[in-house]
Amino acid sequence: MNTFTTRTASPLGELLLACSDLGLCGVWFEGQLHGPQAQVVQGWQTAPEHPVLQATAVQLQDYFAQRRTVFDLPLDLSRGTAFQQAVWQALQAIAAGTHQSYGQLASRLKNPKAVRAVGAAVGRNPVSIIVPCHRVLSSTGQLTGYAGGLERKRALLLLEGHPLA
Repeated sequence: MNTFTTRTASPLGELLLACSDLGLCGVWFEGQLHGPQAQVVQGWQTAPEHPVLQATAVQLQDYFAQRRTVFDLPLDLSRGTAFQQAVWQALQAIAAGTHQSYGQLASRLKNPKAVRAVGAAVGRNPVSIIVPCHRVLSSTGQLTGYAGGLERKRALLLLEGHPLA
């Protein structure tokens, strides 16, 4: 499957965008944990004119300008396991300005004992911001783990008007 890529600026640092023939498959901050390896990215086709990548860049600009809280983009989450895909789908139901705990997310997936597995899947979300893994907090409401860094997680939540503790 072809993978197309471009980079775009954001107030929180440069973002690498990637899409397949099926839809958006990656949004990563520069230096983000669990991002694609440099040698993998080198094999992707640079295509800033790709319509999905252009639409993603515009919608991200609108998000950071507080003109958008929901994204309308085709997603390709097929590069994860079935469990990861289920977690990533569930993340999309967490509205801006709200959050869920890892335990709540596990319960929503009808697997309340899978809190650690849910946390691992959340951490490997390949489509940062668009699939809002930053809206998952600890059971006490504290900021925990974010592959893009806790300061970015805090900034994204504040941008969305989340009442941080």
